[in-house]
Amino acid sequence: MLLFKNVKDLQSYLQIQMGNGKLIGFVPTMGALHEGHLSLFQKCLQTSDLSVGSIFVNPTQFNDPADLVKYPRTPEKDIEMLAGVGCHVLFMPSVEEVYPKGHKLPEPIDFGYLDQPMEGAHRPGHFQGMAQVVRRLLDIVQPDHLFMGQKDYQQFAIVKEMLRQLKLKTDLIMCPIVRENDGLAMSSRNVRLTKEGRLLAPAIFRALNMAKEKISGHFPREIEEDAIKMLSMPGMEPEYFEIVDGFTLRPIEQFEDVDVAVACTAVKVGDIRLIDNIVLKNNA
Repeated sequence: MLLFKNVKDLQSYLQIQMGNGKLIGFVPTMGALHEGHLSLFQKCLQTSDLSVGSIFVNPTQFNDPADLVKYPRTPEKDIEMLAGVGCHVLFMPSVEEVYPKGHKLPEPIDFGYLDQPMEGAHRPGHFQGMAQVVRRLLDIVQPDHLFMGQKDYQQFAIVKEMLRQLKLKTDLIMCPIVRENDGLAMSSRNVRLTKEGRLLAPAIFRALNMAKEKISGHFPREIEEDAIKMLSMPGMEPEYFEIVDGFTLRPIEQFEDVDVAVACTAVKVGDIRLIDNIVLKNNA
């Protein structure tokens, strides 16, 4: 695996590979890697000639400075994991390399409603920061394929809209959520759960499964209310549980109205905030 830390060297190498007709697959990450991340690289390796990963903890998408400070950083372990899975190229830039002095940032993209509900309501500015760095990384790497996980469903929808508005050639591929044996979605934040919190956290997946079991004969609002009650217990505090149109992210009144329905939730387990989702209906 080749490791690059500056843009110029990475681009020089990738231009040679592109000139040789190789398809470039790209997996952007913020490090603290786990099996969920590795599944993205495995998909990338199956569909691309050259797999490129990045590890960059982007400061502009943290609306809480304390969360940025606490974000886990395990670079040595991450490098070992990526080399083990067969990643070809790893880009680990500094903040100054991604946002060099004098670099003019493009105008923010108007995502309409997509960045307003759910995570957008609870983490102001997060999605503009995320879109800004993904746009910058795409400009650097120029990949044919971009791989992102389903766990951040709203993020996926926003990046998809960004690619559409910018008319970029990159093909966005969503990869399934990877879960622990008890159903907890793998996340870099899981390591920060207390022992008690780790025992409580699988209730999130149980609530999502309950929602899927109830789609026949129940309205979305009823299911949301039941899920909030199910997740409201000592040590757990649901921030939202919303059933939305899988394309527009708008709330739905009945399942017959949409082709794709997704239940999305964010829950505080102790001091740790976890997100998860499940596709309830997919006729797309």
